[in-house]
Amino acid sequence: MNIPTELAERSEAEALYDFVSATPAAREAIGITLARIGGGVVISTRTDETGFWSRASAFGFNEPVTADLMAEVSAFFHNAGTPRAIVQIAPSVLPEDWDEIAARIGLTASSRWAKLACDVDVALARTVETDLRIGPVSAADGPEWTSTMLTTFGMDEKYTSMVEASIERPGWTAFAAWLGDEIVSTGEVFVRGETGQCFAGSTKPEARRRGGQSAVLQARARAAKAAGCRWLVSETGAEEPGEHNSSLHNMYRLGFELLYERQNWIWSPSQN
Repeated sequence: MNIPTELAERSEAEALYDFVSATPAAREAIGITLARIGGGVVISTRTDETGFWSRASAFGFNEPVTADLMAEVSAFFHNAGTPRAIVQIAPSVLPEDWDEIAARIGLTASSRWAKLACDVDVALARTVETDLRIGPVSAADGPEWTSTMLTTFGMDEKYTSMVEASIERPGWTAFAAWLGDEIVSTGEVFVRGETGQCFAGSTKPEARRRGGQSAVLQARARAAKAAGCRWLVSETGAEEPGEHNSSLHNMYRLGFELLYERQNWIWSPSQN
């Protein structure tokens, strides 16, 4: 896979930045603050105790990752009242003194994510079988689609307005799998240049092993190709010994290739 690391990292970072931008009312309601620091994207969500919606990413391309840069990121989180955040840096741009930098601002190693990409033509050439109905999501489907996504991920309903605002938002296309009249699987793609970033992929437990997730992935590949994209980019949890991540293997079957595994680093105010 010859997608540049910078392109893969920016695909993810810019998708999240656009997603949480939503509407001013949604940003204010859940306490979102945004910044661009050192060529990277920094997002704080004051009401998010998990850190999922607070991120610092896409560093190391405009300028090197340094202690001063990370101190600036840490100060941003402090000033924004961030309860917890995730710092994500591609392994190829980590400096030799990264462990020292991380210790200085109190970052602790957490889970690892697998970073993957796929040529859209490869994904479209694969055979996907499902008995579910697959299609794009309209604004009328928004409430059910949003509820399915949040519930499946175990996320708070306070994010409803932000998530729903992404449906039919410029650059975004949302898809679903229906079992009868019920949405049981969700997924979005965010188009940015040559990349289509996969986002919000979820499947209800009772609807798994029916090909829905793979079919929604392929629908996103079709939309990305129609928009002129060359690659699909996605992330999921890396497998630890003895673990099996179904989402990861669904992507492998569709033609995704592992680019690298990236460590998540947890920032919290108590460590600073």
